[in-house]
Amino acid sequence: MPLLFVLFVVFVIVAIVYTTIAKQKRQAALQQLATSLNFRFSPHKDSNIPKRFHFLEDFGKGTNRYAQNIFTGEFNGEAVTFFEYHYQTSSSDSDGSRNTQHHHFTIFALSLPLSFAELVIKPEGFFAKLGQALGFDDIDFESLDFSRRYQVKSNDKKFAYDFCNARMIDYLLNEQNLVIEVEGRTLALAYLGKFSANELPGHLRKLQKIRSLIPSHIFAQP
Repeated sequence: MPLLFVLFVVFVIVAIVYTTIAKQKRQAALQQLATSLNFRFSPHKDSNIPKRFHFLEDFGKGTNRYAQNIFTGEFNGEAVTFFEYHYQTSSSDSDGSRNTQHHHFTIFALSLPLSFAELVIKPEGFFAKLGQALGFDDIDFESLDFSRRYQVKSNDKKFAYDFCNARMIDYLLNEQNLVIEVEGRTLALAYLGKFSANELPGHLRKLQKIRSLIPSHIFAQP
């Protein structure tokens, strides 16, 4: 019995050391990425970002909501912010025990020159809570394949149709599990989970590609 206890303690210590080293390596890689992009980087928790990006309310009604590992800067002339987002929820077992679930997302957000109506584009059945608060019917498109694969919700159908033009639809049909949100002056991509440092630039480029597919007449002043 003492031997089993000693082995258990050794296992716990090794696991803690491994986790700590892995976290330190990841933070160093993220800092190096920020330097290469000439972005400001903060690894610290920030509870104000969920208030700034109001669409994050659609990710659940949990507690302990914060952003972390926050990148801010310009990418090809566009003002961009991307970060990891966390919130937690609790549930009870049949025996009354409380369980806490931690939810992690990665958010890429780009500033738009004008403010727009809220628009959510997400794969059918994916991110069930995202856009749930909109209370709008799913908008259908001439492309049956697109309508089958994606839910599009907005209270401004003209804006939704302009945004989801033929080029945008073709791009989204060739991508997997993209979740897009427009709210006010923010265009955002949202993903479940976290990415390694070397994966982040690819998703940043996807955000800018989507921005480039928005027709220019949408930004013309009335």
